[in-house]
Amino acid sequence: MSNRRIRKHHSAIGKKAKQRLFRFVAPIIVAITILSLSATQAPSAQKFPINTKPTADELFAQSGTSSVTALASGNQITLNGRTLSGAWLQQRGTDGQVKTHLSDGAFRQFIGVDFLSSNSAVRQPVEWFSSNQPLVLATRLLKGYRYLDITNFAQTAGWQLQANGNILAIAIPQAQVKAIRQSQQPSGVSNPPFQSARIVLDLDRPAPWQLSQGLPITIPVVPGTATRQSTTPPNREWVVIIEGTADPALIQQYAPPTSLPNLSPQPAQPTPDPLIRQLEVVNNRTIISLSVPFGMTPQIITLSDPNRLVIDLRADALVQRNINWAEGLRWRQQFVNLGTERFPVVWLDINPRQAGLTLRPIGTQSNTQTGTAPLIQMAQQSSAVAAINAGYFNRNNTLPLGAIRRDGQWLSGPILNRGAIAWNDSGQFYLGRLTLQETLNAPNNQRLPILFLNSGYVQSGIARYTPTWGNSYTPLTDNEILVVVQKDRVTNQLPGGKAGETAVPIPQDGYLLTLRANATNTASQLPIGATVSITSSTNSADFNRYPHIMGAGPLLVQNNQIVLDAQSEKFSNAFSTQKAIRSGICTTASGSLMIAAVHNRAGGLGPTLAEHAQLMKNIGCVNALNLDGGSSTSLYLGGQLLDRSPNTAARVHNGIGIFLK
Repeated sequence: MSNRRIRKHHSAIGKKAKQRLFRFVAPIIVAITILSLSATQAPSAQKFPINTKPTADELFAQSGTSSVTALASGNQITLNGRTLSGAWLQQRGTDGQVKTHLSDGAFRQFIGVDFLSSNSAVRQPVEWFSSNQPLVLATRLLKGYRYLDITNFAQTAGWQLQANGNILAIAIPQAQVKAIRQSQQPSGVSNPPFQSARIVLDLDRPAPWQLSQGLPITIPVVPGTATRQSTTPPNREWVVIIEGTADPALIQQYAPPTSLPNLSPQPAQPTPDPLIRQLEVVNNRTIISLSVPFGMTPQIITLSDPNRLVIDLRADALVQRNINWAEGLRWRQQFVNLGTERFPVVWLDINPRQAGLTLRPIGTQSNTQTGTAPLIQMAQQSSAVAAINAGYFNRNNTLPLGAIRRDGQWLSGPILNRGAIAWNDSGQFYLGRLTLQETLNAPNNQRLPILFLNSGYVQSGIARYTPTWGNSYTPLTDNEILVVVQKDRVTNQLPGGKAGETAVPIPQDGYLLTLRANATNTASQLPIGATVSITSSTNSADFNRYPHIMGAGPLLVQNNQIVLDAQSEKFSNAFSTQKAIRSGICTTASGSLMIAAVHNRAGGLGPTLAEHAQLMKNIGCVNALNLDGGSSTSLYLGGQLLDRSPNTAARVHNGIGIFLK
């Protein structure tokens, strides 16, 4: 929606011809960095004495040839006394003045600043209650984060900044919400006729704000009344927090209604949930709880002269962006058309040949393949600058279900001839369907097939577990026979017993063979003292040439042709046709790599696999692979999730990380 369109449709909101506006899309469609609140609150903004004395003295290497001294740095921020998680640092500029830098994810989430499209990797234009030209902030890439120089921004806004150990305290003048207005407007969506709503908050000064997505709203059941089953998904709660107070009359106006006892029960009549469910002031912050219908998403706009915060509920809330975030890494997002449908797609366009840029599989822990974590945590622990969730896993036992190879070592082997992507550090990639063919060469010229390597997927047969699986292996099925191999010699045979009970050490100089179901009959062919060896190859053989592999599936596009065959990769028809949020990775004709998240279509649900394949082609993919999706879908960049709110993203087992030196 353009500035002109907004002013034309709601001229009562802004009459000045040269107003500029700021648009921020809710976390389901754009970025929100992880938000961590503490119980520490302050009744009002505190003023800090000016103090330029360094609190720390450590050296940070810069992207160029020079280095500068960081006076202080940390990963916590207090905003008018409220503690939040966010990376920051202070440095002394060439003019001798202290410069304060805040990670861009924290700046967007906690202040509500919008990032505009930009072709410069060292300059970021932003808007925040802007009336003229957008501000342009200098950027600095460091240890997985992009920092913005907010020194002048903070000074103009009347903020006070004080570093104290690991914490950057930000004191911001308190704003006041003076009035609230509501209206209805067409949504702008061509397919089903959605009705969009608008809320306008009049402020006495610019105020930081935050937006978070909550849970679906449950309608309480009144005892003794009949209930009607709805075919429409329930409304979802969204919460807007404004750093400022509100007039008591406004709070009373939006107070929840007092329920009275119903002495003569009648059939329940469906009543629409009010858009503003509640408005309250807690610790000098105005908290607005919204009831947002299914298919709609809040889009927040800030205007100046006078200062207003505008909340639009739209079915097509995604704001188009094309930001040169760092050399070799571009942040893209836009609606992609597919027939009459429109899908919000957020992706990173990566130049794998950029100096200092590498890709690696990332996981939760370095010493075991068991476990899950939020992608945002996984990426930060590994110091990845960007990441996307990747392969499948068992949510019950948190074990991998597909190929993961890093630096030539199989952390987990492929299963079911599913799609995978392989790459090297020269920027070359291969996408195809992958099978690992391992054979155990046993005495008497016996050749025994090994079906799975370091995998949580189980079938009757032989599986192998190496030290990259972890220090030990716990049987996944009852009555397995475990064969211990050290230095190519069988040194022991052990009964596995009941599944999940007894952990067996994996020798550091060998591996464990587990014989499951009918394969237990082969134990006699592997006596203690027997010499054995392993032969291994991949199918397709092209995968053998690459040190890094990540499996998922199904394969979507190959050589610019859609090759989707979910059934051959043992995915169910329900999985293929389900309309769900999807993740994907692909290569382009120019040699770029793209990692993408596709969310719910405007006014509806996410894409089917067939739609996902076509969408990936439409954004320029010539080879594309589907990754684990649904609640697992997460696209990370510099401390923030670009595609959804962190509290809506599930824990995942692994991902693909992008690293910049």
